[in-house]
Amino acid sequence: MKYRLVSYLSLGHLMADMTQGAIPVMLPFLIAEHHLSYAAAAGIVFASTVVSSLVQPVLGYFADRFSKPWFIPIGALVAGLGVALVGIVPSYHLILAVVVLSGLGLAAYHPEAARTANFVAAENKATAMSLFGIGGQAGFAIGPVFTTALLLWLGLKGTLVLALPAILIGIFLTFQVPRFSVYMKTSTKKTGTTQPAEQDEWVPFLRLSGVVFCRSIIFYTLNTFIPLYWINVLHQSNAAAGTALTILFAAGVVGNFIGGRLADTFGLRTVIRGAFAGLIIILPLFVWTQNVLVATLLLVVVGLIHFMTYSPLVVMGQMFLPNHVGLASGVTFGLAVTIGGVAAPFLGMIADQHGIGAALWCVAFLPVLATGLALTLPHPRKETLAPR
Repeated sequence: MKYRLVSYLSLGHLMADMTQGAIPVMLPFLIAEHHLSYAAAAGIVFASTVVSSLVQPVLGYFADRFSKPWFIPIGALVAGLGVALVGIVPSYHLILAVVVLSGLGLAAYHPEAARTANFVAAENKATAMSLFGIGGQAGFAIGPVFTTALLLWLGLKGTLVLALPAILIGIFLTFQVPRFSVYMKTSTKKTGTTQPAEQDEWVPFLRLSGVVFCRSIIFYTLNTFIPLYWINVLHQSNAAAGTALTILFAAGVVGNFIGGRLADTFGLRTVIRGAFAGLIIILPLFVWTQNVLVATLLLVVVGLIHFMTYSPLVVMGQMFLPNHVGLASGVTFGLAVTIGGVAAPFLGMIADQHGIGAALWCVAFLPVLATGLALTLPHPRKETLAPR
């Protein structure tokens, strides 16, 4: 496995997903500044998520045929610049516009970067994807605390500071494009047309997408409503709300790495099934408690278990579609995630009518469905386990 190349991809993933981690902690400030309802605030998450998710499979499909490594630096740059503009535009519609711009950057980055990570991973695909994912989870963890500090210090105009890391990382990745290109050409020669084509397994892939649907709804519900839940239900400060989201994603970084290592050793299905079975118990307990200390401890456990499924789900999707790795990445990173973005405004309406706790209860039992679907998944033909 080319650890250095994976680390560069992970760095870009950090920048791209830092923008997604930043958006939820902006919501309380945007609600106060623009007098938005919960549903309108959730619509901001919806705009970023749906545009990004719908475009990703299309770009992934073309990446399988015409590799575009320059999507990697451009995607990270545009994702950051779009979010940097959120705090300075004067209207709700312009907020949606720049968030959509950021979503397009995410759509460009994820399929090409994930496809590249798959090729440089050799046999340790789950571990490589977990390292790639750690960048994303680190971005989600850094995004809330960094953005909260900027907003408390400079107000909404502080979002402009987010443009600086986007520009620096974009420039750095631009200089790495030739290395990505050379390695992708080498990988193509090694797996060229002289070898018999492997058969895609579309039916298992569709069932896997159902599992990702469930994970996505849980993820975006937590990502959208935890800051608001901390403020309005647990009666904590804006700073504490941003910290809670950071705790979730910091735990997710650890869980992501553990999940990748366990998947390479014990199998992708084992990790996916075990993690969702654990959430059947933990997630309802988290929603039920009203004690901020207990909620924080349970949030750590939720983050660990939930993000253990990240790399196994992505790698299993790529293994089910060996002839369409970019498309599989676009679906597991993108189209499946649309469901989470689509659910956010509806859950926002429930929160407006019945409280934020009611919105969280709506997804507390989704791990039951996810576990049921995971039990139907076959063993991927290409999966090889690392020595124990």
